[in-house]
Amino acid sequence: MEKTIIQPIPYLFFDGTCTEALAFYAEVLGGTVVSSMTYGEMPGDMPCPDEAKDRVMNAMLELPGGNMIYGSDSFPGRATGPVSGFMITLNYPTVDEAQEVFDQLADGGEIGMPFSPSFWAEKFGMLTDKFGIEWAINGNLPPRT
Repeated sequence: MEKTIIQPIPYLFFDGTCTEALAFYAEVLGGTVVSSMTYGEMPGDMPCPDEAKDRVMNAMLELPGGNMIYGSDSFPGRATGPVSGFMITLNYPTVDEAQEVFDQLADGGEIGMPFSPSFWAEKFGMLTDKFGIEWAINGNLPPRT
């Protein structure tokens, strides 16, 4: 039986900064926020405290090529913290493209590994952006054999 190929979608949680974060990623990565709904806009009779009404319940960022990143603000009283055991990896065909994205994502964040030559890519770097999301950026990976 042939399996259906699926595309994993990162779903990122924020503490009130989802709109700002996805707008930042759209600008840096060249994508478009294609939908966003707040808790206050939920249909039906779902209870929603006043402090949650303007927080993002679900938003979708479409990247060039059709890949997606989803996002949400945590519901009040539900803790969010640093992401652990997870990072988003981006592969760029050129070092220049990768360097530009690396620099933009690192602005206001923390560089874990400077963007520099590696044995698996011409250049590679890791960072945590200003929203607490970890990224690994590859520039000019060799062809897969």
